[in-house]
Amino acid sequence: MRKGILALATSGLLAVTGLAACAEDKGADTGAPKTPKIGVILPDSKSSARWETADRKYLEAAFKAAGVQADIQNAQGDKTQFQTIADQMITNGATVLMIVNLDSGTGKAVLDKAKAQNIPTIDYDRLTLGGSASYYVSFDNKAVGKLQGDGLVKCLTDSGAKNPAIAQLNGSPTDNNATLFKAGAVGVLQPKYDAKEYSLVADQPVPDWDNAQAGVIFEQMFTQASGKINGVLAANDGLGNAAITVLKKNKVNGKVPVTGQDATVQGLQNILAGDQCMTVYKAVKQEADAAAALAISLAKGETKSTDQTTKDTESGRDVPSVLLVPQAIFFNNVKDVVTDGYVTKAELCTADFAAKCTEAGIS
Repeated sequence: MRKGILALATSGLLAVTGLAACAEDKGADTGAPKTPKIGVILPDSKSSARWETADRKYLEAAFKAAGVQADIQNAQGDKTQFQTIADQMITNGATVLMIVNLDSGTGKAVLDKAKAQNIPTIDYDRLTLGGSASYYVSFDNKAVGKLQGDGLVKCLTDSGAKNPAIAQLNGSPTDNNATLFKAGAVGVLQPKYDAKEYSLVADQPVPDWDNAQAGVIFEQMFTQASGKINGVLAANDGLGNAAITVLKKNKVNGKVPVTGQDATVQGLQNILAGDQCMTVYKAVKQEADAAAALAISLAKGETKSTDQTTKDTESGRDVPSVLLVPQAIFFNNVKDVVTDGYVTKAELCTADFAAKCTEAGIS
C-alpha cells in the first residue's frame, strides 16, 4: 500500500527535511546573492526509461513548485556532450549543478570545473568516484543488490530448483552503482556458491547498460552453459528483459527466475506474465524530491548538513548523503507500484495483461 512504500523512504526523507541552513553564498564578483538557477544533467534514455519518464518529471515539478529556475538536459550517453552541457550550464550562471554521471572520469571533470567556480554540486543517483560532489542523493544501492539476491533465492526455492546454475548479468563496469548492486547480491549468493548449493556458471558486466548488448552476452552465456541456466541475476529490468528474450527463444521463459530493478512497465509486465521473478522498486519521486529540496536550498545560498555519508572508495572521502530505502516487488505486490503512482493501471494493464492485473489485485 502507499502508506507502506512511503514509510520505506522515511529515514531518507528525514535526512532532507532535517537539513539545517548554515550560511549564505554571495555572488563572487559583486557580493550580491546569485539568482537561483539549477542545472541538471541526466545520463541517457536508453539504459533505463526512468530518466525521462520519472526523474525529469518529478524534478521539473519540484523546481516549478518552488519557483526556482532549472535547466534539465539529457546527455544521451555521449560523454563529450555531457561535458559540453555542463560547460554551458556553468557559463549560463548555474548556482547548483546536479549530475548523473556516465562514468566517474567524465563526472569528475565536470564536478571539478563547477568546484573551481564555487558552484555546489550534487551527485544524483550515482556517486562519482574520486569526484568532488558536495552531496550525494540516491538509494542504498548495496541494499538494492541484497534485495535482488534474496529475491532470486526466494524464487529458486519456490520453483523447487535443486543445485541451480546461476548466470550473473551485471550493470556497466563504469557505474559505481553497478558495483554496489553486485556486492549486495553476491553477499547473499556467495555463501551458497561456497557451500555448493548453487553454481555460478557465468558472470559478466554489460557495458553502458546496453540492453541490446546484454542480449548478445546472455545468448553466449546460455550457449556456453548448454542451456543449463536455472536462475539469472540481472541488474535491472532492461537487462532482465534481454535475458528473457533469449529464454523465450529457447522456450524456457517462466521456468528460469530472472531478477530486475527500476519497476519499469516492461519489468512489471514480465512479472505479471511469470517471466521475471522480481524487480526492485526505487520510489524515484522520493529521490527526486529529496535532491530537489537540497538543490533549491543550495541555489538560495544555504549550505546543508546531512545525517548520512557515503565512502568514496577512490578518494577515501565521506560524502554527505541522503540514502533512501528500496523495496522488492514480486507478483503479489506489483499493485503497490501502481498505488504509489509510479506507473498507471492504464500503462500496465493493457489487453494482454488485464487478466493478470485482476489476479494481482490491481484495480
